[in-house]
Amino acid sequence: MLKVPQQQYIRFLREAEGCSIQEIVERVGVNWRTAKKYADQDDWNESVAKRKGAFPVLGPYLDAVDTWLEEDERMPRKQRHTARHIFHRLRDEYGFTGGERTVSQYVSKRRKQMVLERSERFERLEHPGGEAQADFGTVHIVKSGELVERKVLTVSFPSSNAAFVFPVPKENTECFLEALKRVFEQVGGVPRKIWFDNLSAAVVSVLADGERKTTDAFARFCAHYRFEPLFCNPRSGNEKGNVENKVGYGRRNWCVPPPVVETAEEFEAHLAQAAKLDMQRPHYAKQARIVDLWEQEQQKLLHLPTVPFEVFRIENARLNKYSELQFESTRFPLPQCNALLPVLLKVKWDEMEVLSADGMYQRLATLPRPYTEKAMPLDWRSIFAGYRKRPRSVMYSTFVDMMPQPVRELIQEEDAALRKSRIEWVHRLLDTYSLNEINDGLVQAKASGDHGRTELECVLYAMRHPEFHPEPFAEPHTPDCVRGHLPQLDAYDRLLGVTVDA
Repeated sequence: MLKVPQQQYIRFLREAEGCSIQEIVERVGVNWRTAKKYADQDDWNESVAKRKGAFPVLGPYLDAVDTWLEEDERMPRKQRHTARHIFHRLRDEYGFTGGERTVSQYVSKRRKQMVLERSERFERLEHPGGEAQADFGTVHIVKSGELVERKVLTVSFPSSNAAFVFPVPKENTECFLEALKRVFEQVGGVPRKIWFDNLSAAVVSVLADGERKTTDAFARFCAHYRFEPLFCNPRSGNEKGNVENKVGYGRRNWCVPPPVVETAEEFEAHLAQAAKLDMQRPHYAKQARIVDLWEQEQQKLLHLPTVPFEVFRIENARLNKYSELQFESTRFPLPQCNALLPVLLKVKWDEMEVLSADGMYQRLATLPRPYTEKAMPLDWRSIFAGYRKRPRSVMYSTFVDMMPQPVRELIQEEDAALRKSRIEWVHRLLDTYSLNEINDGLVQAKASGDHGRTELECVLYAMRHPEFHPEPFAEPHTPDCVRGHLPQLDAYDRLLGVTVDA
């Protein structure tokens, strides 16, 4: 590349002296293409070349980033890591001191594709303080080693950009109204207007004039809390774009990686805390924290009613001839009741009460709501196949947190050779046994003092085939003082006069 004075001289010969390209080549002694380039160049703005590097600062963390990106391929697309979330995890969990741009460039390179977001242009809808938008979103949590689907109702306030959430198992009417009620209690008030889409839990049908015919339960709920429900036009999500964005934001930032919980209360507390902490960040357009804007908007809410709304519906039912109650494809035995007994069911979002239908409405039983959780079983064999190729990844893997603790402790070994050996061993066992069976075998073998791999495999085989390993024969004739006694054989040596060299 020529220096700037040489470039300027070529340009001078072309413009001032009117030299041809061939004359410039002969006088300056450069290639014809070079002379042509600078003689006819019109744009002399300095170009900024992209920096190329091997990510030296990110180097020690590449295994962790690669592991998260690879495992994202097994997760639902809406619950995958963003580059920013990866940067935050590296900074908060591993003490990464580099910049967010470094992480973003590496993630872009690693994925080998650009994510293009194409959306139609809509006019911005302004909401005064005290108005809200509501929508359901789907997330996955880890429960008992499986990915379980949950519905999360998000209520957002566009004026302050505050959001409140509550998880439920389904999107039926009882779950929807209970979630709204719990959100009102978190908020400490009721929005004056709430925008919804045409969800079946609230809307029965859309009339010819555009009005909505709502369910009786939803109409009574609105009257009880005194808010005005507004419904979007069909296929017009932009009319409640704030909550649409908030649903995706909460899923990416509060549920990635999927929370590991055992009870519904744990997940509720996790989401409530995450939403509360998120309000400490600044508003995307207004130069103020969300929590400060929310304190101002909170003054515009309606007061909560003195008596909370009790969400339930009443159904008539009759027990069968075996004194069983059939409800939502599930049979509940009620031996304390007579066969063919007519009953009333008080159906709530998480349970149902069985009441007598004789006018006394005596409570006969309380049963759990028989929801069928949509579980996404993990292919542990393929996961461990990936660990075999990169044993160090188990130190960063999100899936390790989903494993039972004994298995997690077994493979997260600091010694590299031992860690690799244990991973290969578990991978081989997964050809025959499930991960839960391997975990139970580890617990049982540890309790009995067996630590070798052969002993562990014997324990697993005995658990799978108990018919070949009967219980020890119990006989009542041997006294307890003799049972388990080990004789001292050296006493016989003394009697026989035998001397044993030490």
